[in-house]
Amino acid sequence: MIPEFAYRGGVLHAEGVALPAIADGMATPVYVYSGGAIDRAYRQLSRALEGLPLDICYAVKANGNLAVINRLARLGAGADVVSGGEMQRALAAGIPPSRIVFSGVGKTRDEMAAALDAGIHQLNVESVPELEALSEVATTKGVTAPVALRVNPDVDAGTLKQITTGTRHDKFGIALDRAPDAYRLASGLPGIVPVGVAIHIGSQITRLDPYDRAFRRVASLVETLRAAGIAIARIDLGGGFGIVYQGEAGFDATGYARLVRDIVAPLDCRLTVEPGRFLVGPAGLLLTRVLYIKTEAARRFLIVDAGMNDLMRPALYDAWHDIVAVTTPADGMPGELCDVAGPVCESTDIFAKDRRLPPVAAGALLAFANAGAYGAVMANSYNARPLVPEVLVAGDRFAVVRKRPTFADSIANETMPNWCTVRPA
Repeated sequence: MIPEFAYRGGVLHAEGVALPAIADGMATPVYVYSGGAIDRAYRQLSRALEGLPLDICYAVKANGNLAVINRLARLGAGADVVSGGEMQRALAAGIPPSRIVFSGVGKTRDEMAAALDAGIHQLNVESVPELEALSEVATTKGVTAPVALRVNPDVDAGTLKQITTGTRHDKFGIALDRAPDAYRLASGLPGIVPVGVAIHIGSQITRLDPYDRAFRRVASLVETLRAAGIAIARIDLGGGFGIVYQGEAGFDATGYARLVRDIVAPLDCRLTVEPGRFLVGPAGLLLTRVLYIKTEAARRFLIVDAGMNDLMRPALYDAWHDIVAVTTPADGMPGELCDVAGPVCESTDIFAKDRRLPPVAAGALLAFANAGAYGAVMANSYNARPLVPEVLVAGDRFAVVRKRPTFADSIANETMPNWCTVRPA
């Protein structure tokens, strides 16, 4: 785990806060974020890219908590958003409109109108029909939309197929060979000014060669467009920077920056990168408590109070999260193979199979590592379970940054039609 999560006196801490103190005060399951870890990741990336004409726009989809976004805003980050709701979150958290990029393959006209009203920096358009719709919206409003067309460079990022976005079979972007025609169309549409090129080839990328291939194809496209008289002033390089879940090499920020300097920077464009997981993934833990220990058919199950509705990644992607005991066992006690399962009424509510963990008893606390990205933001209330709360730690302090809703909260927006024949008591 990262330095911000460390054992002191045999008890796991988040910075200066003992995790049992959070569990006792909040009950479990609960997400715990380290503010210091977020700061450290941002500064690592910022230092690597120092000197480039570049904006770091945090990918809000990774973790949309207002306190997390605000933490990054205070460091100088902008925001990459993929919905009107994420745009509103970014604005509410303190990101200036001039530092917001609106991506996404299915923007509605209402979302386009809201983005134009807010005066955001750029809309990344992913198809000709979307471009035409944006032209109509902008013309109706009497404004001009600053646009980058997202092109699909047909580069396989070598990651899970579920999170690959840059090949010709994916739904994202405009095919590279069709891009010049799309730019010519954009240049003639009312209410549109094509200012840039955008790409994003996938998520959890830990190798540099996919970026190398994608950057070279984008650089060639920019030169082609400029030769055709289309002024390109911006390049959005996307994100996808991977983290270490299970022995991966991790993302080489210095090597990535070298590629940007060698291939893209000579084009003299304003650049954007959109990290998400890299900034917040390692900074979060999901804290859970063992409810029962169950042995059936020679399998040992640890039944915990966190479910797949709280952390979907294992059920959705068969993803790995390290699982550690919050209190270390006595020296010399051997680990035991077990399955870690949640309480949700689904067979896929399994966090780990045949995982060797230290011996723990019912009531023990466990922590799932690297849960700061695509954890709470993907959570839901399946089985009528309340949404998981979130806590932000700073030094020896912690604050609840999203509370656990009550039952009354969860049904507040539901109504019983007056024509129902059976009324609740």
